[in-house]
Amino acid sequence: MGITSAWSISAHDDTFIGELAPRFLPLIEAERGEPLARQRWERWTTGGTWPSGPSQEFLDLISGGDHVQKMYDGLSADDPFCMLDDVWGQEDIGDRLFLSVQSKDWAVLSFLHAVGPARAVLLPGWCGNFLLTSAEVRETLPRVGQALTFDPGERAAAERRDWLGHGAEEESVLDGPLRMWRLAADSGLGLCGVSLVIY
Repeated sequence: MGITSAWSISAHDDTFIGELAPRFLPLIEAERGEPLARQRWERWTTGGTWPSGPSQEFLDLISGGDHVQKMYDGLSADDPFCMLDDVWGQEDIGDRLFLSVQSKDWAVLSFLHAVGPARAVLLPGWCGNFLLTSAEVRETLPRVGQALTFDPGERAAAERRDWLGHGAEEESVLDGPLRMWRLAADSGLGLCGVSLVIY
């Protein structure tokens, strides 16, 4: 594919989430609102998973929008916001950040394909992109917990579908998202999830 992508989930106080909202929410809605994207999402969520990997149409769904990419490339000449510095690079971010980076593929694709459509439809946002206040984190936690809690057989099946995998030092896409929801809910924080090409 010739890309390196990142999918991040980070926890922030509601003041910062409020500052991100006018920048980020319109970009998510622009991608969600594209008719072809909605059709692709509907076909995936009703058609199931693929033993040998995702279909080209699913790849097109994940990579099809360029609105959210502005969170990394720059929103405008008048807005100095930078995802790398202003979100991921916050000095005190610590364990309030889950980050999956994949070379030559889409990091969020690994997650969605691993959990499958029946679980993915329980998650807020669009294709891994979301912005939630602390109240919305608490409200969505039961649904996210249902989506991302696995018995041993379900876990093994999801790990087989996570064909991109992760290194020994990396947090699994099957663990990081639910950890972040629980951390944010326990700490009274909101969440920002974003899928981007970083180079």
